[in-house]
Amino acid sequence: MTRTDSRPQTATTTPTTATTKTGTTIAAAPTAPTATRALSRGAVGRARLLGGAVLAGPFFLAAGITQGILREGYDFTRNAFSQLSLGEGGWIQRTVFVLTAALVLAGAAGLRQALRDGPGGTWAPRLVGLFGISCLAAAVFDADPGAGFPAGAPEERVPSMSTEGMLHMLAGMVGYLALCAAFLVLARHFAAAGARGWARGCRIVPAGVLAGFVGSAGSVLAFASGAALGLLWLAAVAARIGRGTPVVTGDRQNHSS
Repeated sequence: MTRTDSRPQTATTTPTTATTKTGTTIAAAPTAPTATRALSRGAVGRARLLGGAVLAGPFFLAAGITQGILREGYDFTRNAFSQLSLGEGGWIQRTVFVLTAALVLAGAAGLRQALRDGPGGTWAPRLVGLFGISCLAAAVFDADPGAGFPAGAPEERVPSMSTEGMLHMLAGMVGYLALCAAFLVLARHFAAAGARGWARGCRIVPAGVLAGFVGSAGSVLAFASGAALGLLWLAAVAARIGRGTPVVTGDRQNHSS
């Protein structure tokens, strides 16, 4: 009598090979588990890049507030965060600009991967990247002193800007205009996915950012509020995209916004 092996057989996922008539060995296509692992690694890498955009705004604001509290003579109602680059200890704020730029540029790369071939997939990452470059420019060109900061600076605002101060201001203007444009592009992405609330937010926030910049002529706090709004909304949309944007097929919405 023939004895049979009753032990359970375990399926293997080792890639197989095939040999042609000419003797050439051809590797088989990757197995399903291998492809799954590759996709998982790609998703983790994309999430880490998007995490840069999530962290950039809170990091910049926390660093600015902390320095404003600790730096002698700094007044939140009269001085902008950019002026923290001046005087003794100014290297800290310049470093903050550089690190913020690195985080934003990483986020732009993550957006490029997440939105590839979809609405907003071309211009949103480019515009966010331009905002990151403007942060680097802000680290290179210092703002002008004034309003009593740093110590020894005139108590009033300087009536005429230096070339370096003008370049700093220009970098900020270009960067935040690019960021506002990126939000408008991302509105298309969210609208196409059926996330109407997020799409609406991406259309409203640029108006708030620009209103803060317009109001900066009369109040530094207005400027700071507009800038903070843009940074925090970037963090919010990057986090939302990192979790996966809702997908709508036909008339049926799979996830609510």
